[in-house]
Amino acid sequence: MTDTVVPDGHEDDDRSAGAEPTAAERMRERRRAAFAAAERVLWRPGFRRTVRERLADLDAASEVYDLDRYVDMYGDGIVEDLEQRVADLLGTEAAAFFPTGTMAQQVGLRCWAGRTGDPTVALHALAHPEVHERHAFSQVSGLRPVRVTGAPRLPTAAEIRDFPEPFGTLMLELPLRDAGFVLPTWEELTEVVEAARERDAVVHFDGARLWECTPHFGRSLAEIAGLADSVYVSFYKSLDGFGGAALAGPGTLVEEAKTWRHRYGGAVFQQFPTVLSALVGLERELPRLPDYVRHARVVAAALREGFVAAGVPWARVHPEEPHTHEFRVWLPYDADVLMEAAVSQAEATGTFLFTDPWDQGGPGLASTEVSVRAEGLGWTADDVRAAVADFARRLPGG
Repeated sequence: MTDTVVPDGHEDDDRSAGAEPTAAERMRERRRAAFAAAERVLWRPGFRRTVRERLADLDAASEVYDLDRYVDMYGDGIVEDLEQRVADLLGTEAAAFFPTGTMAQQVGLRCWAGRTGDPTVALHALAHPEVHERHAFSQVSGLRPVRVTGAPRLPTAAEIRDFPEPFGTLMLELPLRDAGFVLPTWEELTEVVEAARERDAVVHFDGARLWECTPHFGRSLAEIAGLADSVYVSFYKSLDGFGGAALAGPGTLVEEAKTWRHRYGGAVFQQFPTVLSALVGLERELPRLPDYVRHARVVAAALREGFVAAGVPWARVHPEEPHTHEFRVWLPYDADVLMEAAVSQAEATGTFLFTDPWDQGGPGLASTEVSVRAEGLGWTADDVRAAVADFARRLPGG
């Protein structure tokens, strides 16, 4: 599932009036209904809730902000307060709020290209801008992405040092989502940054999910962000905000970025609902992320054990011990077969174990993402194993 796909329930419908729905559309509707009715899930993201439910998420807004203050206009007031909060958390001089992460990163990297004189951005072949942003770097910002590696891990220091052409900026996605939400070790990350600096390149972290990296690295957010010259963070992926992002770094870079934010159409008249949801997320979800990471490891181990006990011929949880609260599961079946098993289990039992779509990864092989959040904390290892056994019985030969 990609971030650029419109969330469930909002897909474009190109069918003519009265036309019969396709099999994919029928499955999408079944999955949406099953999720809404499910009594047990491992996570329930905001984008799958109703408008009323999402508005209720702001009930705690008065606990995190003085609601008697005036609303924002073109980035002042509450927007500036959020920017300062992010800068404090990440230990940077300043931060700028953006309506989208795509815009935030393009602006930041464009600013660095002007300062280094080199528009080339070295990144991973699976990095979000390469896979999910329709070549925005080159088509919109005049940047030139080059792929350091396509291996299912972050680039190594040796790959950075030996890369055969110059680049002005190294961009590292932490964690690398499309490889299974993987992270390097702290030592490996430090060595990669040092290798880039040896080449006189600046380092930018795509930290859309940086918030949950602290347990793996055993370091604070400020220590992690301190390795890079600039950092982007998202407010909706892990913090469950309505949207929005921030670019953090040196004060002069951020001021320049705000100029480009205006030029890119990011100087939105009022953004207080989105900003309030980000502040609520920082208050509610950020402190809970380490618990989610720890329990994701319990869930991942129970999934492995459950598939072995169920006699599934080949199954893989990757990483075996998740680096964050998210990971991937691979099974030796076609994606439509696995989706039918997942949805039928939810319809029959009220337990929706695998709520995300299954992606075809090859002949007879598919994978899905698993996220463990507040709802998943109530699952014991036995609960997971029992759900796996029931799911496996719905597979061919089960």
